[in-house]
Amino acid sequence: MTYHPKSEFVAVMMERGFLADCTDYQGLDDALLKGAQPGYIGFDATAKSLHVGSLIQIMMLRWLQKTGNKPITLMGGGTTKVGDPSFRADERPLLDNAAIDDNIAGIKKVFSAYLEYGDGPTDAIMINNAEWLDELNYLDFLRDIGRHFSINRMLSFESVKSRLDREQSLSFLEFNYMILQAYDFMELSRRYGCVLQMGGSDQWGNIVNGIDLTRRVIDGEVYGLTSPLLTTSDGRKMGKSLSGAIWLNPDMLSPYEFWQFWRNTTDADVGRFLKLYTELPVDECDRLGALKGAEINESKVRLANEVTTLLHGADAAAAAEATAREVFEKGGIGDDLPTLTLSAEDIGDGISIVQLLVKSGLAGSGKEAKRLISENGAKINDEPLAEAGMMIDAAALATPMKLSAGKKRHALVQIG
Repeated sequence: MTYHPKSEFVAVMMERGFLADCTDYQGLDDALLKGAQPGYIGFDATAKSLHVGSLIQIMMLRWLQKTGNKPITLMGGGTTKVGDPSFRADERPLLDNAAIDDNIAGIKKVFSAYLEYGDGPTDAIMINNAEWLDELNYLDFLRDIGRHFSINRMLSFESVKSRLDREQSLSFLEFNYMILQAYDFMELSRRYGCVLQMGGSDQWGNIVNGIDLTRRVIDGEVYGLTSPLLTTSDGRKMGKSLSGAIWLNPDMLSPYEFWQFWRNTTDADVGRFLKLYTELPVDECDRLGALKGAEINESKVRLANEVTTLLHGADAAAAAEATAREVFEKGGIGDDLPTLTLSAEDIGDGISIVQLLVKSGLAGSGKEAKRLISENGAKINDEPLAEAGMMIDAAALATPMKLSAGKKRHALVQIG
């Protein structure tokens, strides 16, 4: 479809590659032209931090605010108790209230790096859907809300259908999730005048349900917009790396490791990621993404610096780049590498190199560490490590020891 947007926000979404689909381009455009409009994305509190897979959604909220509208970050204090079944093969583990509140507190820290919160017309607001979901009366909810949902239609949504086609269990608890998400949209429209829900394309069915419910119950005109589900050019799910999730909270992943994730972007993804995850002009993103050979590496450094600056600040980005250049170009140790600090008690009479590789996060298990060593992928202070049975004593850590897994992943080990 060729659509020529009138509003700045829809234009940015289309130009930078954020837009997979929209329920009504014309209607949304017309609404956005009327002034600051509230739009929301929901985030369930299943962990203490969001990871890079959620960053595209956060950037959409940031652009919503930058184009003169009002972002709502909806925390799923209520829906996390149910669990979103969309395109999952199994049921999410259920969390208690204390764990959910703890996770929400961790996630809040990320949003403040990207959005301006306050009381102004375009200031972001954070809301917890437990505010209304915890107060629901089940019988009233069934009578007033449940009657608007067709089981036949709910079964036809791809997120549910794919689970049933694989003959994987879908509990009644999970099946209610899409009704609760639809109810969220209606409540946000009723309480805050919210006109837009955004999410990944796997949320399309849930968003459409919310639009229908809002129209039926409160006669509200609302819209939905989805982003593509991102994978890297080599087919990996965005947000995952060989060493695990790329968390956005610095206490779960250091700014250096976050920077390094972006520096390691494959050549084919550089231009696309610059458009999605930075605010550089589109022409500059295209120019940097089209470079070849050694020049594309500087584009990757630019990508890493821009993305890290948005989340962790310019100083953290500069420190990460300086460490990377020290480690990779000069063979040094660098000041900003992830550091494992051990006590003398931890080491005792000696600690195995396999344990150090696991404890430092360079290997996910002892088996993986041994395989890394056997394939000549591990180094100590830039020297190949050949013996998996090597023991390290306290004297060897009198000065920090640099461990490496492959060419790009490093950590320091020291005595504290």
